[in-house]
Amino acid sequence: MAAVFTCCLGCCGDGGPGHAPLKEMPTVHLDTHHMGTDVVIVKSGRRICGTGACLANAPLHQNKSYFEFKIQSTGIWGIGVATQKVNLNQVPLGRDSHSLVLRHDGSIYHNNEEKNRLPANSLPQEGDVVGLTYDHVELNLYLNGKNMHCPASGIRGTVFPVVYVDDSAIIDCQFSDFYHTPPEGFEKILFEQQIF
Repeated sequence: MAAVFTCCLGCCGDGGPGHAPLKEMPTVHLDTHHMGTDVVIVKSGRRICGTGACLANAPLHQNKSYFEFKIQSTGIWGIGVATQKVNLNQVPLGRDSHSLVLRHDGSIYHNNEEKNRLPANSLPQEGDVVGLTYDHVELNLYLNGKNMHCPASGIRGTVFPVVYVDDSAIIDCQFSDFYHTPPEGFEKILFEQQIF
């Protein structure tokens, strides 16, 4: 038994020869390399304020992704998915084929066309959490854990979570440790190396 304990200490206890440190898995957060020029990102890449849009640092490669946004301060804002070709300085998003977003007024836009709308009595307010699911076909929305039954589709290509703000809006992004349980079959965003 002592020989096994000594071997264990010699192999991994002191990081000596043969020791391979574990690679820390990356975390999903807002990507300061893919944001508008007047955007401010704080709280370790989880809060956006200022004016403009920002993509997350992980594309949605897996079949069923879930992520959340919390409205900390109202104003003009939008949340959804976008390709890296989207203009992050031009808000609101949803004006072209590179973004599919829920806007603060409850409309869901893609390619300058309203694709759907939240029920009139379900507009997100300050303090509300909006969950999004995406399965490479359809974007679905959840308000404080409740399915809003207003799917939207149309965007093509590799997409990333996107959020934009203007007029004093502040939005927090939650890519893990969710406020609400994801719908069945959906999970947090995984980096490509975590999927395979």
